[in-house]
Order: sequence, then structure tokens, then C-alpha cells
Amino acid sequence: MSGFLGGTFVVGVPVVTAAVVVVLVVALAVLALWFGRRAGRRGREDAYARGRSEAEAAERDAHRRFLSRLDHELKNPVTAIRTALAAEQGEESSPNLTVAAAQADRLALLVGELRALASLESRELDREQVDVAAIVREEADALGRELAARGAAREIAVDLPTAPWPLPEISGDPDLLAVALRNLLVNAAKYSDEGARIEVRGVEETGWLTIEVADTGWGIADDELAQVWDELWRGSHARKVEGSGLGLSLVRIVAHKHGGDVALRSQHGRGTSVRLRLPIRAGA
Repeated sequence: MSGFLGGTFVVGVPVVTAAVVVVLVVALAVLALWFGRRAGRRGREDAYARGRSEAEAAERDAHRRFLSRLDHELKNPVTAIRTALAAEQGEESSPNLTVAAAQADRLALLVGELRALASLESRELDREQVDVAAIVREEADALGRELAARGAAREIAVDLPTAPWPLPEISGDPDLLAVALRNLLVNAAKYSDEGARIEVRGVEETGWLTIEVADTGWGIADDELAQVWDELWRGSHARKVEGSGLGLSLVRIVAHKHGGDVALRSQHGRGTSVRLRLPIRAGA
């Protein structure tokens, strides 16, 4: 309803209509505020994600530079030491020289593993379709033969599904996957006593292939579990066995480069289980 009142044009609006209009205006304002806040939150989350990704990339780059620098600084002194020891060793070399030569060889091996670790982090994957089950069987058989040749008794059991179908192939680097699986198997044998059991299990889950290597070995103390992925770190009960402390670090790098992950559970005195999880499709 509309009309003139005292020279002023007046529009009459029913109370219900006016109330509806007010509610709509308020609702639109609330929605605009909500969407604005959501967009702002999403923007902050995106910025945080970008910042975190950049920080992780910078950390990886710094880590690679550190390993390369460490390799460079150690390589020449180790070579000089080994050369000098070789010149001093005669037909009847002293026990001290023998020990020194053995430790120099061990240090040279460590330098080589550090170099391999540094190059692995920056290396592009040579992807192809990989039968992980076949690699598991090959590495388990090879370790069994090596242990038998040394007279070391370990019971190795491989349980991979064949029904209703076998484990699927994945897109990956077969050489790197073989190295990772061998490291897990060697660790299980190295850090266990005579007669220990090593079980290798495989399972296909939604979009993922998981390989678990479990043993009845020495296990890891609870207060040391957080350090198992650190390079060069070795558990207090593992120091009586020669090793570099780089095996699990290498396994984790291989897993991450394939878009997967690795997890470890352990109980001191009972054993350890390591699960390597890999996406079945590249980029999954």
C-alpha cells in the first residue's frame, strides 16, 4: 500500500513482509560473514601448508648438504689412513695395526653408506611395475643362504597371499625396494639370537600394499624408540654388533620417495615389527 501523506510519498509494507525481509537481510549478512571467515581460515590453512612444505623442503635440502659435506670431509682422511696402514702392514703385522686396518675399513664403509644416503634423497625414481612379492621371496631366500653359509641359525617364514589373488604389482624402483627389504631382513637377523624366528607377511589394503618384517629378537627399549629413525643412532643393546645405524633411515627414505611410510613397534626382550606401506598406484 502506498500514497501521499503531508507531501511525502509513503509506502506501506505489511508487517509480515517486513519481518521476512529483515530476516533475509540478517541471514545474508550472517552467511557473508561465515563465508568470509571460512575463506580467511582456508587461506590461513593454505598459507600454513605452503609454509610447512617449504620448511620441510628446506630441511631436506640442508640435510642433503650436510651428508654431502660429511662425505667430502671424511673421504680423503679415510683413504689416507687406509693407504698408510696398508704400507705399514707386512707379513707379520702387529695386532694393533690389524685392529686399526679393520676400523679404517669400517669407517670407509660408513662413508660410502653416507654417500649413498645423500644421493638417494635427491635421486629421481626409475619407476616400473614391480612385483614386490617376488622381491620379498628373493631377498628372504638370499638371506637364508647367507646365514646357513655362516652357520647362523634363524627360522625365516614368508607368508604372502595367493588367494583369492596374489599381492598386486606397484609402480616403483625395484632396486631401491630390494635394498629397503634387505635392510629390514638383515636387521631382524643381526639383532637376534640363534634360533630366533623371522616372519615376513604381506597384505593388500585399500589402495596400499604392506610388507611386515617381524622377529623374536632383542627388541628396543621404550625410551629409545623415538630415536630409531635417526641416522647413525644405534640402540644400547645393538652396539655389540657391527653396524652403521643407517639401515632404518634408508628404509624410511625409500618409503617416502615411493609415497609410502614405515612404522616400527618393539618390545625389549620380545622382538620387533617393522611395517613398510607402499601405495599401489603412483601418486596415490
